Order: sequence, then structure tokens, then C-alpha cells
Amino acid sequence: MVEQHVCTFCGVQLEPGTGKMYIRKDGTIFYFCSTKCQNNYKLGRVPRRVQWTSTGRKALGKE
Repeated sequence: MVEQHVCTFCGVQLEPGTGKMYIRKDGTIFYFCSTKCQNNYKLGRVPRRVQWTSTGRKALGKE
């Protein structure tokens, strides 16, 4: 069975063999679907305040 991962920033399901895996020195694993999500995470943006993420849409009441 192939593991399914979810993008840490935007919450999109990742297809097997796609995306990026980022591992911190403390062992925390992050999965990103694109460089857009990775760069937004590195900039310190909160997904709840970004309108195009799934958590941002829930926070705004769009979903």
C-alpha cells in the first residue's frame, strides 16, 4: 500500500510520487504540494489567514 500524504500548508491530498518532504532538525516532517505552499510556510504565514487554503476557506465560512 502506498501512503497518502496531506499538504501541511494547504491541506490538499498528495498523489504518490509528487510533492516535497521537508524534515526539520528536530525530526518534524512536513509535506508540501508545491513551492507556493513551501514558500508561504517559510515566510511564517498562517494557513487560516490565507484565503486559498482549505483551513482559510473554513475560517472565512466559504466551506
